[in-house]
Amino acid sequence: MGGYEVPVLTVLNDLLKDGAGTALTEITAEGSESWSYSKLKAEVERMQKSMVEAGLSNGDVVSLILVNSLEFVAVFLATTALGAVVAPLNATYTEEEFSFYLEDAGARVVVVTPSGFPENAVRAAKGLGKPIWRVGRENSSVTFASDPEVPIASSDTTGSSPETTCLFLHTSGTTSRPKGVPLTHKNLCASIMNICTVYELAASDVTELVMPLFHVHGLMGCLLSTLASGGEVIIPTGGKFSASNFWPVANARNMTWYTAVPTIHQILLARYTDEQTIPNLRFIRSCSASLAPAVLEDLEKKFGAKVLEAYAMTEASHMMTSNPLKGERRPGSVGVGGKNVEVGILSDDDELVPVGAIGEVCVRGANVTKGYLNNPEANKVAYAGGWFHTGDQGMLSEDGYLTLTGRIKELINRGGEKISPLEVDAALLAHEAVAEAISFAAPDEKYGEEVNAAIVLKPGAEQPSQEAFKEFCAGRLATFKIPKKFFFDTSLPKTATGKIQRRFVAAHFLK
Repeated sequence: MGGYEVPVLTVLNDLLKDGAGTALTEITAEGSESWSYSKLKAEVERMQKSMVEAGLSNGDVVSLILVNSLEFVAVFLATTALGAVVAPLNATYTEEEFSFYLEDAGARVVVVTPSGFPENAVRAAKGLGKPIWRVGRENSSVTFASDPEVPIASSDTTGSSPETTCLFLHTSGTTSRPKGVPLTHKNLCASIMNICTVYELAASDVTELVMPLFHVHGLMGCLLSTLASGGEVIIPTGGKFSASNFWPVANARNMTWYTAVPTIHQILLARYTDEQTIPNLRFIRSCSASLAPAVLEDLEKKFGAKVLEAYAMTEASHMMTSNPLKGERRPGSVGVGGKNVEVGILSDDDELVPVGAIGEVCVRGANVTKGYLNNPEANKVAYAGGWFHTGDQGMLSEDGYLTLTGRIKELINRGGEKISPLEVDAALLAHEAVAEAISFAAPDEKYGEEVNAAIVLKPGAEQPSQEAFKEFCAGRLATFKIPKKFFFDTSLPKTATGKIQRRFVAAHFLK
């Protein structure tokens, strides 16, 4: 990495440092508010004191239900510094979903806004007898108030260590009910240092947070890695991605890079005009879903920056592989393993397969969780052969570049022919009129499963006929891989993090 100096972290407390440099800038309706590193440290220390006085103990689970904001960051870092565990949740969940996640995580306390938002979380917490803490901001400082109706008693505030669990998340549950993933300071610090190393993040870097902090992409891939490097994180108005405000904010703050899911990249491309001013970006990062080569090429052409596709999972504290900042970037590949992240392709018998052969992508390293919470059966399958099994199918080149060929559970089985939906997606996205596309399996009497696809066209594009689309695909896909039916809509069903999950799309269009 040349002369690049990698930040050294053993616990998340190491992120807190004094300095006048800007750590966080939140865009508000009134303008903006910036915190220096010294200000962030002071706010975190104030929050720690309030939490201890309210009864927080070492190992307690704090369910944090706030939108991306300065107070989210302060509460997160204060909780982990005390040796407690943060379990961030999506504020848009239903009351029933909140009840499940709070119980499954073993939450001791629930954090919401002073107004009681989200109301579903408040009702769920009260129904379970959980104390409620209300955190907001007034006069540039974080405010704290505990619910006096359900007090908690403090027993131990010894602080954190590398082996202390500090984050509890759930998988997205693509094959079953969500599984609980405990992550330690050691897990997170290993991943943060890998991210900083691969992209050579420095104090001069500025990034805009467009992913939610209740997900590892936003939390690890953007926020914590930037704080480790001494750079600046911009939090957009309301804590949410806005395509209309993204570039004006990026230009105003001299943004140097950003990371997002392919959906957000495609939205920005769809709104791009030749008059659009783009800041001088060092790179663009794409993660959490496969990026079609055609989209990658369009991003580099229009935004004038190299695009680095990465591969990540909650169970691996986010990043496992990435295309390098310096060196060959291979479209269609998610790059090479990070430092101390070993990647292997295993057979059904849990044996390593030869270079170039397709099998299950497996990893091991300091960033990987030791196991799902209270789920021995899932752990037995996930850690067979001494590797963590991702559930993804792929292959490695001789020089270690990983290419994903599909999600094992999502492969389309058409009469015994296994079809990778990623390959079909890439072919559809090469069409000049297509903004978003996703293929999925549809029941078929003859073949068992048939390929279908859902498409969102670019603004102003004329909708081609079914036959025209099939003819377009014929030049890119084998006949049996061409979708039998195309569905056209103005949007595709997505998760809260912007992911498009095939099972949800299939259920939506095949109902």
